[in-house]
Amino acid sequence: DGAVAPVQMSSSPSGSLSDTANKAMSPPCTAPLSPSNGVYQYLSHFFLLAVKDYIQEAKAHMSQACQVLEEGLNLTANYVDMQVSQREIFRSGKSATKCLDKELVNMGDTDQKKSLLGQSQIFEDSNGDKPKRYILLLGNAGMGKTTLIRKLCFDWSRDCVPQFDFVFLLDGKALSLTEATYNLQTLLLNLSSFAPSCTDPEAVYAQILADPKRVLIIFDGFDELRDYEILLQTQEKDLTASLQKNSKAQNYTVKRLYSAILQRVLLPGCTLLLSTRPRGTASQLLRRVDSFLELCGFTPTDVETYLSQYFTDPDVKASALDCLKNCSYLNLLCWNPGLCRLVCLVLEQSKGSVDLPRTLTGLCHQVLCIKMKKDCKKLLLQLSALAWEGVKANSSIVPTATSAKLKAFGLRKGLFLSHPLGTKTVSDRNFLQTLPFQSGPKGRRRPQREELELTQRFAVGLLFHKRTELHRLHSHPDTAFRDMLISKQTLVKKHLEGLSHSDLTAAQILEACHYVYEASLTHADGSRDSGSTHLVTHLAVHLPEVLTFHGVPLNPPDVFTVQNVLRTGAAKGRSFCLDLEDSGIRVSGLRALVGLSNINTYRACIADVIALWEQLEQSDEEGQLEGAVSKFKIHPLKATQVCHIEHLAKLVNIHVHRKLSDRYDTTQPPYTDRLIHSNILPSVLGPEKGPLGLPKLWELLSGLQNLQHLDLENSKIGDKGAEKLSSALASLGSLEILNLSQNSIGDVGVKKLTKALTDLPKLHCLSLYSNVISDEGAESLAAVLPHMASLTDLEMWNQCIPYGALERLQHQDSRILCN
Repeated sequence: DGAVAPVQMSSSPSGSLSDTANKAMSPPCTAPLSPSNGVYQYLSHFFLLAVKDYIQEAKAHMSQACQVLEEGLNLTANYVDMQVSQREIFRSGKSATKCLDKELVNMGDTDQKKSLLGQSQIFEDSNGDKPKRYILLLGNAGMGKTTLIRKLCFDWSRDCVPQFDFVFLLDGKALSLTEATYNLQTLLLNLSSFAPSCTDPEAVYAQILADPKRVLIIFDGFDELRDYEILLQTQEKDLTASLQKNSKAQNYTVKRLYSAILQRVLLPGCTLLLSTRPRGTASQLLRRVDSFLELCGFTPTDVETYLSQYFTDPDVKASALDCLKNCSYLNLLCWNPGLCRLVCLVLEQSKGSVDLPRTLTGLCHQVLCIKMKKDCKKLLLQLSALAWEGVKANSSIVPTATSAKLKAFGLRKGLFLSHPLGTKTVSDRNFLQTLPFQSGPKGRRRPQREELELTQRFAVGLLFHKRTELHRLHSHPDTAFRDMLISKQTLVKKHLEGLSHSDLTAAQILEACHYVYEASLTHADGSRDSGSTHLVTHLAVHLPEVLTFHGVPLNPPDVFTVQNVLRTGAAKGRSFCLDLEDSGIRVSGLRALVGLSNINTYRACIADVIALWEQLEQSDEEGQLEGAVSKFKIHPLKATQVCHIEHLAKLVNIHVHRKLSDRYDTTQPPYTDRLIHSNILPSVLGPEKGPLGLPKLWELLSGLQNLQHLDLENSKIGDKGAEKLSSALASLGSLEILNLSQNSIGDVGVKKLTKALTDLPKLHCLSLYSNVISDEGAESLAAVLPHMASLTDLEMWNQCIPYGALERLQHQDSRILCN
């Protein structure tokens, strides 16, 4: 019949389209096609050939389309491997079984490095049990979510992601298409990004429906979690039934189709990869996701690699690296890949480190000046107003009413993208939108949205920018411009100086540090004027002594601005106690802050602190090492994760063996004694982590001789765990409070504990509330109470103890509490 054998797909596992095609090479069958729920049970040989041809065309098209990153850059020459970490979630609250309160577990720098995944592992289960089907990719603006997605698409086109026959990229900006003229087939084959023309859409669509497990659908272009949350709202039953019955009906909006895919109404067996920024609430989404991934940003090595690829001339590259190393803040900004690109653009045009900007505002201003000409002021103001309106409307789509001249100007300068669903870098748009904000005759109330954080920072920086440079961006007369600028500077100073610093949240304190830094050091020549410098001093003088950034992510530029304020505080005689736990601060940032002379104490991830100590020991910085150890504070310690117990065990090991590492044969001075001999509180591992973490805790308790408070409530200890704990209690002579509530401890476990409890001379509070102790176990515990003179309170209510028996025991010893 003239047909040729199908081209074999490379790396095709059993059950793939190639495997199906090979089976179809058998003699043709005369049985008719029999549709079942819209999915064909039998596909002819020629049918599969058409599908295979489409896949090869799609790969060829995607390979070419994904190459282009932006003007002058391509994927092959300029891509740096993106570091992706596997994040975990924990449940809190009584509704934990309903997954209503899931949150991401904050990791330290050391743990994050251990959780890094290769790109080939993104779709694999860590235990190899089952593939991940609902993946959430997190990353702030500019961190490279879209670039990583392009790389994954490119890898698929090169047969490096063999588990999928089809990959479709759906852009969040397509939600602006409100016409109800789409179906699942047209959405995937016509509207998805990088989709080639399809000569036989019926055959391709039928194969997609036949084997959805070999389909990957990627959602990109969604700014925040709440954008997905809206799409996960329950659809009408009639609509759901209609979609399931006939997904090819041409009467759905893009929004409804997106929603049906995300809710698993359509293609329930496919793999979903969703990208977004890690902000906002999303209980509906979090309950569906089975894998959380986060982009970690560039390391210093990554930055050098990126510059080496950007600057192909060795001399230019060497000069650029030298300039960057001489500009600390600009160097730290490069941890964000998007900002690293802007830094390279500025380095390309600069004549030396003197010309380089010192702030984020200065960087974006310089980038804008490179792209603009002096005679473009009017169009620039129009672009700024357009960007501002877009942010207020939460849209980056260019309005249809925009003039052709303005569109052409934006496209020519690279501020617009020609793709109908494209977007521009967040820094470009946020910087542009600040111009009407700071030059308008009347201030407008800012919308309470998190995406305006950069805009606010730019607005403050621009107001204190070098006046002659700033005036180039405006068409106001000199006098009017000067008066307007002074007026707005006065308002900003009044606002920042009027803050009640003791009432600020950790995130607000961090933003204030950024504001005063941008204001004080935005001038092109790096100089400071007295007014803007006063803002830094005022903030440093009025910050609370105990400064907590607990739970607030601290990236490298954040650390730099905080360090700037703390150093100013040192000059004014201020000293601080820092809480850096759960901030994700890198070890390099931890070193920068802890090394300040006016830091009295600090708290941070124990593993990162030990890594810092090892670095200081390696470099023979004995004075810095002693300071880093003596300032470290761990009381009280909350062990909510297994890794917290592991970190504590490592700290105890350092104390016991008197040295940091087996790699160095140096004896550690005894200034770890204060750490180990402090009031430590390992608290609430919880029922999920308890069984994993408790065996490690039993092993290290013997090294915590001065432990005063041990809280193991709701950790699933059981009788076996109670026996292990009883052995460990022998070394805890300083223990004063022991909470063993809700641990499924029975009579056997209580009898084991009673033997050890009498050896705790300082124990005054014991809770065995809500276990499974019967009257027999209660009697055995009551029998040893006369030998526990220090005990003042015993919570012993258990459902299994008859009330009469418990009441009788209380009459014998008033220390027993019935409720």
